[in-house]
Amino acid sequence: MNAPIADQQTPAFTVPLIDITPFQHGDAAQKQAVAAQIDCAAREVGFMQITGHGIPDSAIVGLQSAIDGFFSLPAQQKLAWQPPSVDINRGYNGPLSERLSYSLGVTSPADLFEAFNVGTQASAFPALKLSARDYPANIWPDQPPAFQQQVQNWFDHAGALAHRLTRIFAVALDLPETYFIDYTDHSVDMLRINHYQMPAADQRLEAGQMGMGAHTDYGIVTILWADRVTPGLQILDSGGTWHDVTPAPGALLINLGDMLARWTNDRWRSTMHRVLAPVDAAGRMVRRRSAAYFHDGNADALISCLPGCTDDTHPPLYAPVTVAEHLTAKLEGSRGLALNPDAVREAARLKTSQSEPED
Repeated sequence: MNAPIADQQTPAFTVPLIDITPFQHGDAAQKQAVAAQIDCAAREVGFMQITGHGIPDSAIVGLQSAIDGFFSLPAQQKLAWQPPSVDINRGYNGPLSERLSYSLGVTSPADLFEAFNVGTQASAFPALKLSARDYPANIWPDQPPAFQQQVQNWFDHAGALAHRLTRIFAVALDLPETYFIDYTDHSVDMLRINHYQMPAADQRLEAGQMGMGAHTDYGIVTILWADRVTPGLQILDSGGTWHDVTPAPGALLINLGDMLARWTNDRWRSTMHRVLAPVDAAGRMVRRRSAAYFHDGNADALISCLPGCTDDTHPPLYAPVTVAEHLTAKLEGSRGLALNPDAVREAARLKTSQSEPED
């Protein structure tokens, strides 16, 4: 039986739209009001849409240009910028090379998307002598000519927004506004730009094949720009129903990752999501683009339950883990195709959703 699928606008389910401008420019009461909206969205959905994010339209236009220019290159040319090993989460990943559900320990057909990844490098923090395994060097293509500048510009804007969001999160959790700085001052951050590759005209999708398989994000928070293309992004609610989600004009989608779920003892949700194969009414694949900025925390940060999120009747649900340990286990699943045995709670949610796509 297929999981029930509901529209984003049904009364039973909405992705909250939150203007975060007052947190930046308002007084204490206005900051608290924004934080309260974030807390409600984090408890009930785990996804939200934000306006007032401060990223200029020119950065979005540049990002779109970079995506279009790079992914329109011939397939063989793009392969020149693959990393030397799947252990290096940088550069180009071709279509059908990853299975995101493996990060949950759940088998699935290969995902359709192709991607290009850039992230925080050890060289950005020379005094800390960071591991190149956790902070590998970027692999920049020389085509299209403006690609590096356009992508780096988006990376910098998204990173600044991620740090603003963690300040709001701290207030929402009744913590000092600067609480998360010590966990994120050399954060393992990554930008993944995605393109949903068109299969050959005679290629049929496998049963259960996704544009991107069901998964939770691994870190603290994800900032997502995406085309308004459906079918596309879907998120799973607590009742096991999948919902279509498209961003509102001018808004960015924000979702919480596993680190916040662990910190808050599941008070805040690391929401399961997936991307359906984008097809039109005639069943033909159509183009879909997205860019996900992952703010994951310092590799050496130890994540354990916050004191305010546990008591005698609510013991910690997760064992303490470093960011590096958690990311390694997840990436060995999605990229290395080794089923992750350490995502039991997340995998149970997916399995009970009966998440095969509708025919």
